[in-house]
Amino acid sequence: MSISERDFNKVAGKPVKKREAPFSLRLSFDEKAALLEAANGLPLGAYIKAKLFDEPLEKVRRRNTNPVKDHEALGRVLGTLGGSRLSQNLNQLARAANTGAMPVSPELEDELRKACDEVAEMRAELLRALGNGGKP
Repeated sequence: MSISERDFNKVAGKPVKKREAPFSLRLSFDEKAALLEAANGLPLGAYIKAKLFDEPLEKVRRRNTNPVKDHEALGRVLGTLGGSRLSQNLNQLARAANTGAMPVSPELEDELRKACDEVAEMRAELLRALGNGGKP
């Protein structure tokens, strides 16, 4: 017997359960808008079933849809990132380090410390913009 001839449900001994056909309901735009507002973030199906069968409504879990607390601080950080050559410079440093061609001079060490300070400042600005007060 080939694979295509086998009835796998019988072989497995599991009865086949047929799903009920979905029930559809036509609503006007206004009715649907009112339903969405009343559902307050719950899926419409869950809300309708809870109301219809007098079941308790689930507690709505919402993600913070707008986590940015300070748009100006975020704009400053994005402006700083856009105006910097940070990614190009880091790429050049990584290439030089990988090839062994990076001599460590006092000037290079100062530049690296300055870059680290700027990255730390951008991090603090981002945390402030996201409402963490610049704290890790």
